[in-house]
Amino acid sequence: MPILPSVVRRVNARRLSQIEHFRKNPVETQEKVLLEIVKTAVSTEWGKKYGFSSVSSVEDFQSRVPVRNYEDYLPSIDRLIKGEKDITWPGEIRWFAKSSGTTSAKSKYIPVSRESLWDCHYKAAKDILTIYAVNYPDTKLFSGKALTLGGSNKINQLNRKSVYGDLSALLIWNAPFYAELVRTPSQKIALIEDFEEKLDLITKATVGQNVTSFSGVPSWYLTLIKYVLEYTGKQNLLEVWPNLEAFFHGGISFTPYREIYRKLIPGDQMHYMETYNASEGFFGIQDVPSMPDMLLMLDYGIFYEFIPADESSTGTARAVPLSEVQRGVNYALVISTNGGLWRYMIGDTIVFTSTFPFRFRISGRTKHYINAFGEEVIVDNADKALEAACRATGAVINEYTAGPVYMGETSRGSHEWIIEFEKEPGDIQQFIDVLDTKLKSINSDYEAKRHKDINLVRPVVRPVPAGTFNSWLRSKNKLGGQNKIPRLSNSREFIEELYNFI
Repeated sequence: MPILPSVVRRVNARRLSQIEHFRKNPVETQEKVLLEIVKTAVSTEWGKKYGFSSVSSVEDFQSRVPVRNYEDYLPSIDRLIKGEKDITWPGEIRWFAKSSGTTSAKSKYIPVSRESLWDCHYKAAKDILTIYAVNYPDTKLFSGKALTLGGSNKINQLNRKSVYGDLSALLIWNAPFYAELVRTPSQKIALIEDFEEKLDLITKATVGQNVTSFSGVPSWYLTLIKYVLEYTGKQNLLEVWPNLEAFFHGGISFTPYREIYRKLIPGDQMHYMETYNASEGFFGIQDVPSMPDMLLMLDYGIFYEFIPADESSTGTARAVPLSEVQRGVNYALVISTNGGLWRYMIGDTIVFTSTFPFRFRISGRTKHYINAFGEEVIVDNADKALEAACRATGAVINEYTAGPVYMGETSRGSHEWIIEFEKEPGDIQQFIDVLDTKLKSINSDYEAKRHKDINLVRPVVRPVPAGTFNSWLRSKNKLGGQNKIPRLSNSREFIEELYNFI
């Protein structure tokens, strides 16, 4: 038995016991978490406003604090960015995770406290390795290094007191000194802003090292893998890193990429482990290799609530705690965190597959979106971009839908737009150019993925004959009434169905 995994298991025996405890006592664990973070924030502005000093139960908390989204938080976040203290969490928030935009802003800035860094994100990273070592007792993972791609944004100054970047960049920047001993490339390379330059330097720095694992977003790593193979002239990644055995992935669905990864990393030695982390917190880890579901992590300083997804936009739906959730129901996720987010609806939806222990799958977003490559294009982005393209080319649109074109072994990803025009554009190429440019200007994540065609290439627009969408709806018995065309989808389901009516 390898020495290092054995040491890891012994060192983390207490942690494994804690995980087992919250598996068996989920409701008790969650109530304890809530009361702890509420007690910590008693003296903050929000703590005083909502009477945190007298909160003694989940019901007390729910009755006093309203559910919010990012737009509701903006005034407080603006104050935090300016350096004001004790607003939603004790002390000063110095770090902000830059995330994809909302209907009112190109980007959003999620406050990241010291507690959320260490008691949530870094704690989760340790748990991933602990669970992995238990699941694969003969692993040689710890004999090599973890390849880190890093975020698309470097660390930037918001003002003299505050900095921002991708969450991954913040985690690299704040990581303890010993992380450099087990990670490659260096922090300096990992935090380079220009992705094309980063690809080149990462490749040159790592091809001669003993890389045993990597973690992050599948689409970004696929781009890196193709670059590495082209640089080395190798046919698959095991010819470059023969001891590679694990990919800890998250951020987007792995399903479209699974087969191509199997081709690029052949053999049975490679293990894939799904995780669920976001700028707002770390939520889930796949703890059973044979099951795609993730274990809801209940002791990271996050209190969870859930609103049935089909009621999440009403503004009147009740958010239920863990004790009341049901299997198979699509829930919008609401969190209260040790980063100072209180009853915050993050926009993700999940479905529980088990309630003892609590395991789940990510089901999507509360709104239509495309996030196949981490770009998170929302309907508001699409409407504004199409409006600009129509204005520039004289076009008029009746209906549209859009979805991803997945990366292939030799091709990059893109977006495909199926559009039924009332009046076609005078120049379809100009229409595409304006659509693309406008999306870049209003969505920073899309802009980053489109940079130099590294991850996403120019969109594809397919005009369809008049009546195509109505014919499609008619075939589904959904013509008329309140039935609406799904504007954006994170899969190709609707696009492929529409092909039958073109």
